[in-house]
Order: sequence, then structure tokens, then C-alpha cells
Amino acid sequence: MRQITINPVTRLEGHARIDIFLNDEGEVANAYFQVPELRGFERFCVGRRAEEMPVITNRICGVCPEAHHMASVKALDALFAVDPPPAAKKIRELLYMAFYVTDHTTHFYALGGPEFIVGPEAPPEERNILGVIRKVGLDIGQQVIACRARNHHVIQMLGGRGIHPAAGLPGGWSKAISAEERREIEAVARQNIAFAQFSLQIFDDVVLKNSAYMDLVTSDIFFHRTYYMGTVDPNGQLNFYDGTIRVVAPDGQPLLNYPPSRYADHLAEHVEPWSYLKFPYLKQIGWKGFIDGPESGLYTATPLSRLNVSNGLSTPEAQVHFDRLFATFGCQPVGDGRYQPIHHRLATHWARLIELLYAAERMLELATDPEITSPHVRAVVRTENIVGVGIGSVEAPRGTLTHHYETDAQGVLTRVNLIVGTTNNYGPISLSTRRAAERLIHKGQVGQGILNQIEMAFRLYDPCFSCATHSMPGHMPMIVTIRDPDGTVRESLRRDG
Repeated sequence: MRQITINPVTRLEGHARIDIFLNDEGEVANAYFQVPELRGFERFCVGRRAEEMPVITNRICGVCPEAHHMASVKALDALFAVDPPPAAKKIRELLYMAFYVTDHTTHFYALGGPEFIVGPEAPPEERNILGVIRKVGLDIGQQVIACRARNHHVIQMLGGRGIHPAAGLPGGWSKAISAEERREIEAVARQNIAFAQFSLQIFDDVVLKNSAYMDLVTSDIFFHRTYYMGTVDPNGQLNFYDGTIRVVAPDGQPLLNYPPSRYADHLAEHVEPWSYLKFPYLKQIGWKGFIDGPESGLYTATPLSRLNVSNGLSTPEAQVHFDRLFATFGCQPVGDGRYQPIHHRLATHWARLIELLYAAERMLELATDPEITSPHVRAVVRTENIVGVGIGSVEAPRGTLTHHYETDAQGVLTRVNLIVGTTNNYGPISLSTRRAAERLIHKGQVGQGILNQIEMAFRLYDPCFSCATHSMPGHMPMIVTIRDPDGTVRESLRRDG
């Protein structure tokens, strides 16, 4: 049996490798997407005071600290039984929309976009942000940098720091917005809307009008039927900051709709000895292994998943693109503004840009809300109100993010559980990687272009593996290989456990 290893995989946050095993005929027998790193946040947070968590957990990742900060402060709201004032909730969501704009921009232009803009067969040294700029022009690169800079400025203005926000507190926010700051943020939001529309036009010109790319997008290489998860508001429409968790079946029929505090009633986590990352699945269906379809308990939580479960989008321009997305894939309405799910996974890139526009439009709505400058941004927190359990959830760019804290009567943490956006998707990532390998590798013929397309199968999920590995179920060994200068192996040392 022949083994092909992609190590490390590229253009993601964290570390991972892909091992592909070929049979004697050169066909794919199996493929494993392994995550060999461990962060351990669930363990070393135990014993800390709960109110420290928003500034501890936002260190899990430098890509999405805002998501962890927001889920954490919402968990503290529940733990201390306090409801933040309306202005505080709106400021939180305003910062979160600025974050979404920066994060989706990064993925499209620097991580996922090079496949389409430069080409999946391009040499590795060209498939990056510099290759994108060379292909589309320096002006676009300047716009990308400017978009990230102005939104990080907003994050710093609202959150106290540009990378790891510190303003979130149980019961609200530590800083009100002045009239001058509000006007500045409004101007940024308007620029964001123009940039999002510009990015969607690039996708239209480069991908949708390119028959070769559309053949790839609609091929069975990147196709899976799974359950889908996302947060929706009371109208059943997409919401990143708050709402209930909706799950729909592969045929689009509703399966679940529950408050985030009830996540443990519906989700369980499976472990495998070859990875430190857990595999969540739907309890109602059960763990059936790495298969797709309605009989599988695996579900997906991505930008495409959020659109698959939503009755539509609450902002007008994004709604136009929402309808166009589903029409392009021939999906029929199933009621309440929702469509049959799209199962072609590369469509996630398009969905991400639609979310970028939604976030920009929602940012403008919040920035022009008269209540946003209210000085009442925090409710009184009483330690005697500690209820012992606090669960908070938001939609991270990579999927539904849940923080679950349990404390003693003094508010000291006794248990921490995190289900991170990428963790939700680990099962589907494994499926997609294996399927791409099966469809692309035949008779043992493997080239750099094929290996990159296999990486495209995981990269579309925009995974963050630093975020995703917290517990310690894996049993992967540490292996040290000693080689001569010419590469000859002299000794291999192995430690398990």
C-alpha cells in the first residue's frame, strides 16, 4: 500500500496533515485529515475566576478573538443572571460586524481566493495573496489592506484593543460610543458595503462567468449531503450575534430549533485516537462513522450552512445575492423564504461574500441606530446571583461557537467546554478530503495540481485548528527522527501517551 502525505497543509490557521493511502491498483483506499496540535484551554481554565474568561479565551486564536470574546461575555451574562442594556447588545453586535468584514475579507483574498483568481493548477509560490495582487492589480490589494485597517480601527475603538478585545463584561460593555465615534463608524460601514459589492463583482467576473471554474464548483468532487446548522433570529433569518440554533436535514426539512443553552441535549462529541480534534454529531441521528446522507449524524456549520438554514437575510442588498445564489444552483423554495440546501461545498466561498455584504449592511444599521450612543451600557452584576452554569453562543465565521462554563458558588470555574466553529466541521472536512482524493487520484497518478485541489476540499471550510483543539482525547505519539546530513535515518524515537 502506498502512502501520500501532505504535510503541512497550507493557508489555514493552525497545523494539520493529510495522509492518503492507495491500494495496489493506485486507487484511494482511505484518507485521514489529522490535527496533531493541542491547546488545552478547556483544561487550564478550570480553577480560574469566570470573569477572566473573555480575556483568556480570546487568546485561543489571533484570527477570531472577537468571536471567543463575544461568546464568553454572553456565557457570563447567563452565569451571573444579568441582561445587558439594549445599547450594550448593539455595541457588541456592531463590533462583531466589523470583525466579520475583516475575517471574510482575509479568507477570500488571502486563503481561499487564490485557487480561483490565480488558478488551482498554478505553482504553489503563486497561490497566495501576492499572486492574487499580481493577477488583479495593486489597487485591489490596497483596497483589501484598507478594508482590514479601517475595521480593525473600529474594533480597537469599541473593544479597547485591536486584536484581543477587552471591553466585554458580564452584563454589558465597558465603554459607551460618542456621537463623533458613531459618525466615524457609519462612514466605515458605508465603505464596507461598497467593498463587499466590489468583491462580489470580482467573484462574478472571475468564477461565475468562467465555465471551467463553474464545472469544478458544481462537480461531484466537492459534494456532500449533510445536515446543516446556523443561528437564526425570531423571523428565521440569519443572525451572527444572537438567536436560536436551527438544524435542517439534507432535503431541507427542519430537524431542530433550540436555544444555545440546550446544545448538550442535541450534540455529542466522538473521538478518534489519531487526532486531538473532536467530532461533534447529532444525538438524534447518532454517530454512524464518516458517511454522509440523512442516516449520518454529521452536520456542517459554515457560511453556506447558515444560508441553507435561513429564511433569508434581513438586509436588502445581501438578500438579492441570497436569492441569486440559490437560483444559480437550481434550488427550489421550501417555504418561509428558505430554499432547498446547496450541497456543492465550493459554493461556500460565494456564501462567505454574501455574508460579508450582510455584515456591512448590518453594521450600517447599527451605526445609525439612535440608541447606539446611549450611556447606559452595563447592568449591575451581583455575585449572589451566580447560577453555577453559563452558556453563550455566537456564529463565528467558521461556524457556531459555544462556550459552556460551570462554577462553584464563588464563581471559580469547575468545568469548561468549548464547541468551536471548526470543531463542528471536522467530520465534514474529513469527508470532503477523502472524497476529493477518491475523485482526483487514479492509477497512482498524483501531481501538485491534484494535491492542491485536495487541499481546496478542506480550505473552503476556512478552518482554525488552534481554536478547535482543547480537550485531550487523542493518542497521537511524539516521534523524533534522527538523520545523517545526507538524509539517511539513523534512529527513530517514539513516545506514546
